[in-house]
Amino acid sequence: MAPLQDMAHAKINLFLHVTGRREDGYHLLDSLAVFAGAGDRVTLSAASGDEDSLTLHGPFSEGLEADDNNLVLRAAKALRHEIGTTGRTLPAAALRLEKHLPVASGIGGGSADAACALRLLARHWQLPDDMAPRAAPTLGADVPVCLVQKATRMEGIGDILTPAPALPEMGILLVNPGVSVSTPSIFRRLAATGGITPRPALSFPETGWPTLASLIAFLDTTENDLQPHAIAQEPVIATVLERLAALPDVRFSRMSGSGATCFALFDSADKAMAAARHLAGQDCAHGWWHWAGPVLP
Repeated sequence: MAPLQDMAHAKINLFLHVTGRREDGYHLLDSLAVFAGAGDRVTLSAASGDEDSLTLHGPFSEGLEADDNNLVLRAAKALRHEIGTTGRTLPAAALRLEKHLPVASGIGGGSADAACALRLLARHWQLPDDMAPRAAPTLGADVPVCLVQKATRMEGIGDILTPAPALPEMGILLVNPGVSVSTPSIFRRLAATGGITPRPALSFPETGWPTLASLIAFLDTTENDLQPHAIAQEPVIATVLERLAALPDVRFSRMSGSGATCFALFDSADKAMAAARHLAGQDCAHGWWHWAGPVLP
């Protein structure tokens, strides 16, 4: 068979509210997630052996292990579990991950990789359309939205997905200062410093946001509840946000997810890329990973 390929695009939380906590410890969220052109690449080929395998490549593959804890192989195992009751024998798959997104960076890298593997395996094994969505929530809160890979409102524990209203065209700049943030430690700090912020239910406009200005006016009424806790753990995040806010033509900036990646919005991809060049020339940004381009439609 010819190899199958797909992109695992970066997921950006334009806002992230922690709205509650279940008895089992899982936090309830409300977030608007969009996707950028930056991403990892996953390739699937027929395996020569009897077991699924994974090889790792790319600039951010160092330190990762192609073992049973890797989300790509866990995705294959989860999908096999979902279809196991049908009695079908599924051929082994050889998966290759090219890692271009920073690890533990708040833009869904590992979750996007798992979702990408689910999409490819479902095609390879010619599975019903509902199989991959059934497996996705078992792999993490971000995997269902990364499986869809379109602008989406996320609620619950990431399992309640609603297509986002219409968004304007815009450019985005992603910046990561090279630090990894532990999501569990951020949630522990949230719980230890006052917990969940009470707020009224948030309504999205039915007709969407026709302009970037209207989207920003909406985002100004929201927060990333995890941002101050990530800054307390890694103060360099505050430095990134200060630099983003000072860039030419920037319209809005915030941290994504549990960090440490931050984003800035612009009227166009060209303005985002010009800002990225400006940032790259600053001494403070040496060693920082960045990407600029359009938000995916």
